[in-house]
Amino acid sequence: MDLKFIKKKIYTFVKIISTVLITSAIGLESWNIYAVITNINVPSSLNPIFWIERFAMISHFIESIIAAFYAPSRQKMPIKYATYTFFVGTIGLLELFVQQDDY
Repeated sequence: MDLKFIKKKIYTFVKIISTVLITSAIGLESWNIYAVITNINVPSSLNPIFWIERFAMISHFIESIIAAFYAPSRQKMPIKYATYTFFVGTIGLLELFVQQDDY
């Protein structure tokens, strides 16, 4: 198998998983905010999960800011590419900075 083929397959798999997990994190955080507003008790066993999803969302948000800043230099729309990078994570930045023939 070709290395570029394997890399493309891995990138596709990670992008799908990342999108699902970030979307789930947004839903989980929305549920947590709703629970706080309506005084519903959230099990304390979920606290580690909340911290992990918050860390992931903050990391992806920082990556999306970087992507929005550098997207115009690569002839990409900043808002569109920032949103894409927020959901797929580091792979979005790799795709932005790597030459097209390398990917």
